[in-house]
Amino acid sequence: MSDSKILRMELGAHSYDIVVERGALKRAGELLDLDRKVMIVTDSGVPAVYADTVAGQSKEAYIHLLNEGEEHKTLRSYEEVLRHMMDRGFTRGDCVVAVGGGMVGDLAGFAAASYMRGVDFYNIPTTILSQVDSSIGGKTAVNLGGIKNIIGAFHQPKKVIVDLDLTATLDSRLVSEGLAEALKMGLTSDKKMVELFEFRNINECMDEIILRSLMVKKCVVEQDEREMGLRKILNFGHTIGHGIESISGLYHGECVALGMIPMVSEELRLRLIAILEKLNLPTSVNADPQKIYEAMRHDKKSHGDTVTAVTVAQAGKFEMKEISYGELYPMIEMITR
Repeated sequence: MSDSKILRMELGAHSYDIVVERGALKRAGELLDLDRKVMIVTDSGVPAVYADTVAGQSKEAYIHLLNEGEEHKTLRSYEEVLRHMMDRGFTRGDCVVAVGGGMVGDLAGFAAASYMRGVDFYNIPTTILSQVDSSIGGKTAVNLGGIKNIIGAFHQPKKVIVDLDLTATLDSRLVSEGLAEALKMGLTSDKKMVELFEFRNINECMDEIILRSLMVKKCVVEQDEREMGLRKILNFGHTIGHGIESISGLYHGECVALGMIPMVSEELRLRLIAILEKLNLPTSVNADPQKIYEAMRHDKKSHGDTVTAVTVAQAGKFEMKEISYGELYPMIEMITR
């Protein structure tokens, strides 16, 4: 994909463009309003040249470097960003730019949402996982007490730049975990995307997979910005996945991959497992099902003794239903060893 594609997130007063273009980072000064104070939030796992490239196109830039890893998506890290902005005299007319993966986007977005009750926020995702999912939709958050994203706010970005060249430095495991989230989108909403995973060379159709994923999420968010109904389909695979993530050393996307397996029909499960194997994603986890079960019960999406589960019987078609935690236990056992 050499040419630029612009997707418009239609959310009334909170609408914004998603620019999908290789090399777009070099045009950040044209695409974003950086003629002001700019707090660029990145982490130690992101090539420093990415943040430097944005800084070089800004009127007055400051780079805040976070430690890499989900364990650093904390209130303390969040406070450090806010203090950096306060110490540099940021006002409501200034902005925050996230340059990194989902952790950076979540934390920087939450800082932007709450500094002076909200400043402009731009997201430049640098991982496949964040490009296909977390960079759009306006969910921002930090973790607390071992519970993911328990403190946060909805704060839509002013614009998102998806530069597919930025994923070139990712190791194969990070590529695979990002593709798990893309596959999630396909299974619930895009049969053609599932077939791309099954029958095509993934590297050759990576651009199409990312674009199709963005289109699915855009469509869902436009219909349900605040996750009152339809947007819950984006949690497909996450109910059990979050439980696994809490007690294992696996990546988020790897846990989502595992979490999807029990949530599809028996017929589709064989196809899903074949795709996961093709992507070098796990199809079972060496863990105590009871520990996963207990961690899952702490998930913020639970409602008493039930949880809204997303199931898929046929590729591209989903169903949402309330199921009891008791019903989930044998599903966890299906993927543990």
